[in-house]
Amino acid sequence: MMDFPNFTIGVEEEYLLINRDTRSLREDPDPRFFADCETLGEGCVGHEFLRSQVEVGTRVCQSAAEVRTELVRLRGLVHGVAQKYGLAIMAASTHPFARVIDQKHTAKARYFALAEEMQAAARRMLICGMHVHVGVGDDDTRIDLMNQVAYFLPHLLALSASSPYWEGEDTGFRSFRTSVVSGLPRSGLPARFASWGEYRRHVDMLIRNGLIEDTSKIWWDIRPSWRYPTLEVRVMDCCTSLDDAVCIAALVQSLLRALWRLRAGNRQWRTHADLLIQENRWRAMRYGLEAGLLDLARGEIVSCQQLVDELIDFVREDALELNCLAEVSHARTILGRGTSAMRQRAVYAAARSEHADHENALAHVVDWLVAETIAALPERA
Repeated sequence: MMDFPNFTIGVEEEYLLINRDTRSLREDPDPRFFADCETLGEGCVGHEFLRSQVEVGTRVCQSAAEVRTELVRLRGLVHGVAQKYGLAIMAASTHPFARVIDQKHTAKARYFALAEEMQAAARRMLICGMHVHVGVGDDDTRIDLMNQVAYFLPHLLALSASSPYWEGEDTGFRSFRTSVVSGLPRSGLPARFASWGEYRRHVDMLIRNGLIEDTSKIWWDIRPSWRYPTLEVRVMDCCTSLDDAVCIAALVQSLLRALWRLRAGNRQWRTHADLLIQENRWRAMRYGLEAGLLDLARGEIVSCQQLVDELIDFVREDALELNCLAEVSHARTILGRGTSAMRQRAVYAAARSEHADHENALAHVVDWLVAETIAALPERA
């Protein structure tokens, strides 16, 4: 009989640091900003690859409600410190008009090594993401759930899309961040493994030959965490709306519990060719929720409305057990009013209709992103 996983949950978010007067990125913030964040954050706030980024990580949570409390605390903390230094924070996976060439990476040995190895691929990493950890203690169970949940990764990406703009251009993508990540080695959909032992044999070969130092250099859309007994789902863009972020976290937790329940009943989510899952991943990158995905069982494209309804129905029993059905059901709200990417493009279009030029319209997008990032915080934040 398998041990029941604890399904604890933790969320990491990466924010961009914005000059409040110009709406541009602050390429080299005052070091006191990070020092203050680290002191107040008690280990939950730190640097990212670029100096214009800050990363937060929740404490280990038992529920989506706890995740919400933690994200309110952390967004509020970083927002409050940012104000002291003339900054704002922005939860989105790309900045609408910042230029890669202007950025500086954080002066840490890990990031110097990454910049040296990855060269131009690293210099393009002006992107932010959201990572959701779910506690699954048994090694083989973790690998089996990683294999099964790969089917749903495009759905999570489509719901979270927040990166339509890049260096002042509307890319036509809803998640341009994903195309940037795809330039890294060991990225994209995870390989499939029959067991934890097979997974370790492969990664140990990479480590033994000096190709990677540890599995933190594996940038798959989902991976076994290199530090914790968790599955780390990494496919998502950073959600601008805090409500959206909590929804995605609840969906990940509920999905893994639902798939574990199938496994416990000696069943398994049907597997499909990586070719078809990759096609859905591409469609999620390009269109988000606006063009449907392949239903791999039916063999046809179906609307995202239908897919979201079916996804909620699939995890309903588990969301009820985890007390997060309301948070999971928020996916319908995202579908109805649009993802961050869709809303950014609507803000831009509205500004242009009021005769703003291209640059000013993009500034309006930044203003909206900054406001939406902190919209759910108490006024005192």
